[in-house]
Amino acid sequence: MRKGNKIFYDMLLLTGANFLLRLAGMSFQVYLSGRIGAAGVGLLQLVLSVAALSFTVGSAGVRTCATYLSAGELGRGTAGNLSGVLTGCCQYGLLSGGAAAAALWYSAPWLCEVWIGGREAIAALRLFALFLPVRCLHGVMTGYFTAVKRVGSTVAVGFLEQGCSIAVTFALLSRWTGADSGQSALAVAAGCCAADALGFLLLLALRPRTGGRGRARPPYRRIFQVSLPLALADTLRSGLNTIEDLIIPRQLALFAGTVNAMADYGMIRGMVFPVLMFPAAILFSLAELLVPEFSRCTACGSRNRVQYLAKQGLRAALLFGLCAGGMLYALADMLGELLYQSRQVGAFLRLYAVFVPMLYMDALVDAMCKGLGQQNANARYNTLTSFLDVVFLWYLLPRLGLDGYTVSFAVTHLINFALSLRRLIRVSGIRPALGKTALAAACTIAAGCMASLLDGVLWAGGCYLLLLGGLWYLCRIVGRDDCLWLRKLIGGRY
Repeated sequence: MRKGNKIFYDMLLLTGANFLLRLAGMSFQVYLSGRIGAAGVGLLQLVLSVAALSFTVGSAGVRTCATYLSAGELGRGTAGNLSGVLTGCCQYGLLSGGAAAAALWYSAPWLCEVWIGGREAIAALRLFALFLPVRCLHGVMTGYFTAVKRVGSTVAVGFLEQGCSIAVTFALLSRWTGADSGQSALAVAAGCCAADALGFLLLLALRPRTGGRGRARPPYRRIFQVSLPLALADTLRSGLNTIEDLIIPRQLALFAGTVNAMADYGMIRGMVFPVLMFPAAILFSLAELLVPEFSRCTACGSRNRVQYLAKQGLRAALLFGLCAGGMLYALADMLGELLYQSRQVGAFLRLYAVFVPMLYMDALVDAMCKGLGQQNANARYNTLTSFLDVVFLWYLLPRLGLDGYTVSFAVTHLINFALSLRRLIRVSGIRPALGKTALAAACTIAAGCMASLLDGVLWAGGCYLLLLGGLWYLCRIVGRDDCLWLRKLIGGRY
């Protein structure tokens, strides 16, 4: 199977899997919001944010390192060294994960009392700490499987993990927790930890043999060279993100118009954002596949292929982001009522739908930059914008409330996207088509505004897609060349 054909079918497989997994996750989030309320969802989001920081510290950049180094070995034709790469990454992840787990275990009471606002989440944080080394090893295996193109295995394991997580969490919620937010957080933590343990064991059992002779020596020096800069930058950025999450309810409570700061935080982070990012499953699948592909192309000096993939990736991200953003804008009120019985959720969903094209493109641009060896630059940009986010939120939330959060979100994400896109253009040598971009955006705005006047999710959504497709075709945003390219891609002649 040729490269283009392989990437296309792998993307289809990952996309289908991600859609189902995200649908299950979003459905479960809707169930949780109905059971524990917006304030309970807010507490859960804070617990998960602290757990995510601990995982970032514990993994110390090792997942990206495993993907990058493994793909590089394949690109150079030295597959026999893959076992050494995997062994070294696992040892590194186990050591760093154990240290982060100890830190989380002993700091859990202080975090809950000082920042989260109660001791009810201590048990959940300590359960995450117990399983943190396993989660780090799971990250190593996932990165390795991505590099060696075992997409089917990763998808199958992902389904089993999601099923395990939902089953364990649902069983505990229905039989033990009641409506207690602390016990609910512990139930979710138990489901996540059980899924991580199951996934790691399955990936370890399914690990493909590399065919090398003897036992390859782990490349510790290269692992440290790739992982440590990422670890420092990712830890700083994740720490800033966690600080951001922790200060939002506290600073929002200082605004005169705030009734329940934790509920407002839970609504934005736990209700609006999952719906906003749900369609991104397609681009996240493509992004995951492009990291090792760009790494292989860079290793073997295929600059023409790098430029082609960068152009096509940017165009796909732009058009899909515009399509998804317009759809969410048109259906925002109906989705808020349908999923959460809340017009307020619909209003915020419509507001943030404007940022969808930028968010979706930024995810793909970051992946392409990582594949081209620009991890350090991306890390600097992410750290800078996360720091700005914390500063803006600290000063704007007490004065503007949720409007201050929107201003901070828009400014920092725009800065991050502009810096990352400039880096990609400089490294790959591509030239974006600004005229076509503006025309495609204008067509999307027109179709979204017209569809928003209609009633019914299916009716309004269908009319929006027809209007958008027609306008894009008439304005030559998409045309016969796209159909021919897709046909060649499916047929393997690319």
